[in-house]
Amino acid sequence: MAESLLFGITRSVLGKIASPALQEAVAIYNVEDQIRELRETLTAINAVLLDAEAQQAKNHRLQVWLDRLQHVFYDVEDVLDELECEALRKQVISRYGSIKGKVCRFFSLSNPLMFRATISHKIKEIQERLSRISIEKDQFDLNMRSAHNGEGHTRSREMTYSFINQLDVVGRDIDKENIIEMLMWPYDKNLSVFPIVGIGGMGKTALAKLVYNDDRVKEQFELRLWICVPEDFDLKKTIEGIIKDATHQNLSNFDIQQSQTFLRDIIKDKKFLLVLDDVWSNNRSRWKELRNLLTKGASQSKIIVTTRSAEVASIMGTHPMYNLKGLSHENSMALFKKWAFDEKEKKPRPDLLEIAKDIVKKSLGVPLLVKTLGSLLYSKDDDGHWKHVRDSETWELVEVKKDIVPVLKLSYDHLPSHLKRCFATFSLFSRGVQMKGPALARLWMALGLLSSKTEKLALEDVGIEYVKELWKRSLIQEVEECGAELLFKVHDLVHSLATSVAQNDFSIVRLDTIEISEGVQCISFSSTSLEGISIDGVPPFLRKPTSKRLRAIYFQYQVNDGVITREFARTCISKCNHLRYLDLSYSSFEKLPRSICNLKQLRSLSLYGNKLLKKLPGTICELQSLLVLSLVGCLELSELPKNMKRLVNLRYLYITTKQKSLQESGIQYLENLQFLGLNECTNLQLLFEGTCRLTRLRGLEIVDCRGPISLPFGELKALESLNIASSNLALTSKNESNFSLNLRTLVIYNFEQVMELLRCLKDLAYTLESFSVYDCPSLTNVPKWLPNHTRLRLIYLIRCPNLLSMPQGIQSLTTLKELCIEHCGELSKRCEPQIGKDWNKIVHVPRIQLDLIDVQWSDD
Repeated sequence: MAESLLFGITRSVLGKIASPALQEAVAIYNVEDQIRELRETLTAINAVLLDAEAQQAKNHRLQVWLDRLQHVFYDVEDVLDELECEALRKQVISRYGSIKGKVCRFFSLSNPLMFRATISHKIKEIQERLSRISIEKDQFDLNMRSAHNGEGHTRSREMTYSFINQLDVVGRDIDKENIIEMLMWPYDKNLSVFPIVGIGGMGKTALAKLVYNDDRVKEQFELRLWICVPEDFDLKKTIEGIIKDATHQNLSNFDIQQSQTFLRDIIKDKKFLLVLDDVWSNNRSRWKELRNLLTKGASQSKIIVTTRSAEVASIMGTHPMYNLKGLSHENSMALFKKWAFDEKEKKPRPDLLEIAKDIVKKSLGVPLLVKTLGSLLYSKDDDGHWKHVRDSETWELVEVKKDIVPVLKLSYDHLPSHLKRCFATFSLFSRGVQMKGPALARLWMALGLLSSKTEKLALEDVGIEYVKELWKRSLIQEVEECGAELLFKVHDLVHSLATSVAQNDFSIVRLDTIEISEGVQCISFSSTSLEGISIDGVPPFLRKPTSKRLRAIYFQYQVNDGVITREFARTCISKCNHLRYLDLSYSSFEKLPRSICNLKQLRSLSLYGNKLLKKLPGTICELQSLLVLSLVGCLELSELPKNMKRLVNLRYLYITTKQKSLQESGIQYLENLQFLGLNECTNLQLLFEGTCRLTRLRGLEIVDCRGPISLPFGELKALESLNIASSNLALTSKNESNFSLNLRTLVIYNFEQVMELLRCLKDLAYTLESFSVYDCPSLTNVPKWLPNHTRLRLIYLIRCPNLLSMPQGIQSLTTLKELCIEHCGELSKRCEPQIGKDWNKIVHVPRIQLDLIDVQWSDD
């Protein structure tokens, strides 16, 4: 039996109770008896949870019982976190002293006696509710079941990070040729639109990509553009997306008139191919506006539209729709075997193969369904799992409703419980948006969804492992590695699944939403303008009692000036005192309310892009649970608080400040800090000097800092990632002996001192895996020491026009998988296939891109 979401919450709570940190807090406040009683009740309920969830579909009363139970479980998490937070605060006070006066502290909840009385009362109240629920379970005649995730039978799948979608495409050769033939038709002088129509998961996007990347298409069209169209067909966002794909520039600050002019200039007199992927809206007027702009291109330009809707196809198409059918049984079997069986096994087990034929037959030739079920069963050697999928009642829903989401849910059902809670957070994002692995991992971390089985693996890495596990199970797609970031998308059907399983825990809201459902834990805003917001600048639902349970407030898009006011922030703080994640990006206030310290359990705070903020209250340093603090883009911030050292749990800090030195802020004492970012710190010259306890700092990013900045590289023994862009460092020959780093990723962008920095790095440990240099005319040669880094997988040399050659030792780098050279003058010529003088040095690299052309590209 697979673990349920609720079972996972219970296990998480029991794990927290057993943790050393919580046990220490329990001892400090002498609540051992209450916590022991709570644990016993939780254990009794947990024993029958799996059976309860298995039966709930046929028993409404059982569903209501489970809903009540889930609310109590969240309350248990809140009170345990509060207990842990207060114990941590007590430790900080013991170590650094109290910020508040003694009299004030005596009458506050920080007073041990008062806090013990308060927390004891809360635990007692929760225990009474749990006891009543536990007694009620007997009326349902529930049995004990054990959880089994199949972890002992899991086989690892070898994965690559780029272009995996091409490996997934099976059986679309004829469709591809048909579409290309239509595109090549020479007598169509006007702008032609070809709609590809099919149900969700049929592979419309994959087919469009095959066409888009075909060499014949590349030769035929001077300009190729791709955009995933916003669900509401917002014209401004659509135009911005097209421009970004063409120029790699983000023009979100342009108004609609400027964007239209920019787009016309880009396509003017150029023969282009534009793919409008995943169009949902049938808004004829917006399509006409966009089409009129696109007529400025050259004759015989073409547009491909992918959509589920025949109505959309008829509105947009100038040619008959291409109705994409399901794969044949043979092709479906080929795709299924690719994902369900180890490719090294020449002969799959006959008994499993027979079951596979039945499963594939039921899959209606839908590639997404075939691949997802194959991925699900890849980790299962027991034929019982295969039969369970084959014989599941959910197939009946597919037959009746022609809806494959219920079958996709089989893959969700077999996720370990910790991944189920993470998967549900996908419902917070709009369909089709590109997600960033590290940012998502920080959200999961703030919500307490990450747990490391080994202390050696940092929580940030655990989050990325979770993302990769969801990828392996085909629940995310279009995964690409961009430097140190993992980028991906979620198929809209999988998004529907996430929304379904999230139920009332997660909700997308607007600024004018009146009220949210009781029990909602996390919200994300989809609206960005002041339209509809109340006069005082506070969304109506934030003033309602149902907002008190909120743990996360997140904005999906950049909001307009004046949306997030000080009153907005104050309301979030006063009404939602269980917040773990608070996004106040692009806010418009000069002072953050001092009451921010009341959010004891806050783990992530973003003030990104606040251009008015001048000072932070000292009370922010009382947020001992804070893991993530983003102050980047706060251009008016005069200085950081002087007690930053009290933020003992802080792991991620990204700042913009006017300070010349960070010495007095105390960030050098943040022993748990994993990442430090400096952006537009125009006056900064010294981080700090003397004692440095940043022994766990793994990532350092310095962007747009004039400096020159003196950095204590010699103290940063754990540094793995260094990113320097458009900045000025204080580098001398004396620095060379201090760079004893174990770097894995090095990114240099628009940096005049690139040669000096590379000289300083010559004695690095040979640990580099990724080496990237962008827009550096002063780079005259690739460092001779680079071939010593035998783990190197990626080399990017972009717009470095004075590079002359590749070092001889590059050909010995057998782990090098990808080499990208773009507009690098003489080096670009020397690396031309077959004829270039340096071609023999790089010919062994599987993937080579030269001046934006894939001269050699293998997916192996």
